[in-house]
Amino acid sequence: MTIDNPVRVGLVGSGIGPSLSPALHVREADRLGVPYAYSRFDLDELGLPATAVGALLDRARADGYRGLNITHPCKQLVLPHLDELSGEAEAIGAVNTVVFEGARAVGHNTDWSGFRYGMSTGLPGAATDRVVLLGAGGAGAASAHALLTLGVGALDILDLDHARAARLADALAARFGSGRVRSGGSGDLAVRLGRADGLVHATPVGMAEQPGLPLPPDLLRPALWVAEIVYRPLDTALLRAARAAGCATLDGGRMAVHQAAEALRLFTGADPDPERMLRHLAELVTPDKEAGRVA
Repeated sequence: MTIDNPVRVGLVGSGIGPSLSPALHVREADRLGVPYAYSRFDLDELGLPATAVGALLDRARADGYRGLNITHPCKQLVLPHLDELSGEAEAIGAVNTVVFEGARAVGHNTDWSGFRYGMSTGLPGAATDRVVLLGAGGAGAASAHALLTLGVGALDILDLDHARAARLADALAARFGSGRVRSGGSGDLAVRLGRADGLVHATPVGMAEQPGLPLPPDLLRPALWVAEIVYRPLDTALLRAARAAGCATLDGGRMAVHQAAEALRLFTGADPDPERMLRHLAELVTPDKEAGRVA
């Protein structure tokens, strides 16, 4: 395909300096022959609250942007500022990609398909009778949707904000049937995890800007698999602890790549190659670059 003017897109979120989304998009667009410009709108650097996402949306639209990627903590806060939602975004209740169609802002969710791709290719054949999801925000909602479409029998959704976990569980039960989803708070983690086949971590803990472990490492055991949503750094403290405990693990790289590929398709109409983008990611997260947190 031929595009004369650069496709202008951006990323809105907090602490997004280390994000590899811009590099992933630009590298793949270059391979596809699509002129592409990707900007960051870091709320921390701009001194803006998360509620400013609507104003940034208006600004990008007025400046001729094709669309925006949306990340923590704005994936749910952006909803009231959109004119339309894709079926998946409406069902999940979170948006990570906004495409400007004329005067309309259309919200999409590519996180859920990205996570589904990561699970299918990174942990094939993993037991999924009972899974614990830690984190009920935008990434958690997308992961929960993907897990249930993959056939998880029982999903326990835990969050520091028990009410948020309960709202997500209720919404999922309405779509996937009662009895498959339960909610709880962080105090329920030890008991729920003790009966689980796998753990999906979907909180910001472990990101470059929020290092640390989201749970006590002694809760991990060899029979448990652990899937991480965080991809920057690719090897989080949780994944290191899980490997030390003998767990099978899945890093956040496959999800990051596949959601980026689908967003790039939405922005440009081109056909990205996720396997090539995985190779791009591997190049971008070499040990030297990880140590320097190069975006």
